[in-house]
Amino acid sequence: MRENESDGKHERHDSHSSHDSQETLLRPRGDYRTLLSFQKAEVIYDITFRFAHKFLARGDRTIDQMIQSARSGKKNILEGSKAALTSTETEIKLTNVARASLEELLDDYTDFLRARDLSIWPKDSNEAQYVRRLGRKEPQAYDLYREFVETRPPEVIANIARCLIYQTNYLLDQQLRRLEKDFIEQGGLRERMTRVRLQQRARSRQS
Repeated sequence: MRENESDGKHERHDSHSSHDSQETLLRPRGDYRTLLSFQKAEVIYDITFRFAHKFLARGDRTIDQMIQSARSGKKNILEGSKAALTSTETEIKLTNVARASLEELLDDYTDFLRARDLSIWPKDSNEAQYVRRLGRKEPQAYDLYREFVETRPPEVIANIARCLIYQTNYLLDQQLRRLEKDFIEQGGLRERMTRVRLQQRARSRQS
């Protein structure tokens, strides 16, 4: 937010320089809730929480394992987005953790289907394509999938979850490629601080 520019000329110059430096040092960060990857990860958590408690036997350690993987996927996207303000390295690390957690959850859903001789939808099946169409709607929210989760058998719900995990990991892969590109081109906070100090020295010599 800009400083008040209604004061004297000298004060406008100082606050403007400070503002420029802050913009250079601290990268702009959007609201994590606007990230499609976060929205989908939240849907995956909501589906997984219900699925695990409804269709897995009480006391089965897989219940906690699946819920924790889903929670880790969601929370690390959130924390990565928050860290983006000051540390690209941390954002990359946390985004990678989120992706790895969702990959583990994908394997749990696949194991559930495989061990029970239930079908795993091919990616080009009519069912998978229908879930992909649902996945294009924005914003993503559990209500888009509520009817299926509450009325369909576990085979269908597990496959829906698998489709959503694939979609989310695709988005995370795109985010990681962009973050890595930005880091290579712009560096992290330390590099930006160095550039700002050099710019300040250059201005001081010119004045």
